[in-house]
Amino acid sequence: MRSGGILMHITSLPSPAGVGAMGADARAFVDFLADAGQRFWQILPVCPTGYGDSPYQSFSTFAGNPYLIDLDDLAADGLLSPGDYRNIDWQSPPDRVNYSVLYQKRYPVLRRAAAALLADPPAEYAGFCRSQAGWLPDYALFMALKDENGGRPWTLWEPALHRRDPAALAAARARLAGDVAFWQAVQYLFFRQWRALKQYANGRGVSIIGDLPIYVALDSVDVWADPSQFQLDGQLEPVEVAGCPPDGFSATGQLWGNPLFDWAAMERDGFAWWIRRIRHVCGIYDVVRIDHFRGFAGYYAIPFGSADARGGRWRPGPGMKLFSAVERALGRQNIIAEDLGFLSEDVHQLLQDAGFPGMKVLEFAFDSRDGGEYRPHTYPTHCVAYTGTHDNEPLNGWFSTAPADGVARAAAYLNLTDGEGWNWGMMRGVWASAADLAVVQAQDVLGLGHEARMNTPSTLGGNWSWRALPGAFTPALAARLRGCMELYGRLDPS
Repeated sequence: MRSGGILMHITSLPSPAGVGAMGADARAFVDFLADAGQRFWQILPVCPTGYGDSPYQSFSTFAGNPYLIDLDDLAADGLLSPGDYRNIDWQSPPDRVNYSVLYQKRYPVLRRAAAALLADPPAEYAGFCRSQAGWLPDYALFMALKDENGGRPWTLWEPALHRRDPAALAAARARLAGDVAFWQAVQYLFFRQWRALKQYANGRGVSIIGDLPIYVALDSVDVWADPSQFQLDGQLEPVEVAGCPPDGFSATGQLWGNPLFDWAAMERDGFAWWIRRIRHVCGIYDVVRIDHFRGFAGYYAIPFGSADARGGRWRPGPGMKLFSAVERALGRQNIIAEDLGFLSEDVHQLLQDAGFPGMKVLEFAFDSRDGGEYRPHTYPTHCVAYTGTHDNEPLNGWFSTAPADGVARAAAYLNLTDGEGWNWGMMRGVWASAADLAVVQAQDVLGLGHEARMNTPSTLGGNWSWRALPGAFTPALAARLRGCMELYGRLDPS
């Protein structure tokens, strides 16, 4: 069925508490999507953000981000009083997130809520902890130890904890029992609110597309708790790290720094770690977008300690062996493959063999360095068409920063007019395409520009902080979007 969706992370929702959260503002956005004829809400990873505030560099691939817990909903549950948080100055303008202030001021509020929860835990709390026993105890201890060590990465902890000596872990768990209980309670609060939000969205006919980063951060419980799954040396340091080679966009490539998977070790145990991971995300989202899909066909490995990505080399990935194992264990799942970047023939073959829909990004269609496969008249039905992703400019920002010849090609191809609004003409391009699903950025619907860009790859500072202003998603805007969905056959007939 042809359908439409909007890409906007939860942190970008309007909110009086410094960051978008899973409460009333999220439910209001779901209402807007439903009224606008949108069947999908695409978000970024909901895992906790680490240094740099990126949801793609998380302390845990399984845990939820405490910043997304709505404080008003906690008060409605009797775990806070409005005076606990209503007068806090989050020190951010309404269109930005101030992460450093969130880090300082959010956790004391959550500690009050967690203490109230633990003083009289609901009947389902113990069941939640049991059901998440595969990751929750390690995560809670990891975060408690990180606090005890002043936020330092686990690679700098004392040797016994660094290497997870059983006696040292037992002593830490006893010493930090209160903090461990806090971090477990926070996860319960997160997933209780998440389940309620997802149930609300599904009840209004809106499905949630979540995002699964291919890699995990070095400073994560995932690597600390299970180092045998990664390419580490005898001192538990990476041998090589992830990134992208130099290309027309970057002369030095991209050095992400994530540890690489030990695919041979993973294959020996039947890819059990990946099966757990995909089972988890498919259990919390309706559809999962797997980031950097090309890394499963072949991945770029850069020697650890390199200053940039120029010294890396390509190595073979697990290919269909991984996805066959996942399907045998879990059955067929709703997965979108982010098949962008340098695509060799083995990547195209893997996408075809896996049967996942790939992605088409309209902003790439008019770049003289790229081909015409991103132009809408070439799209197959089995794909997801985007105006841009979280790593791209909003459309109005693209018009102001793209080469003039690319803008001219877009204007000619799509017959863009000032009266319609060039951003609307670009969105029309993906809506009119044959793609089963067309997703546009919220910034494009709102007509925002470079100032609202979510992320500029390979840069630090200023990313991930954009928020929509209160009242931005109006009934008139919903009606205009709904009209477009009807015009291009993307409106659910039910």
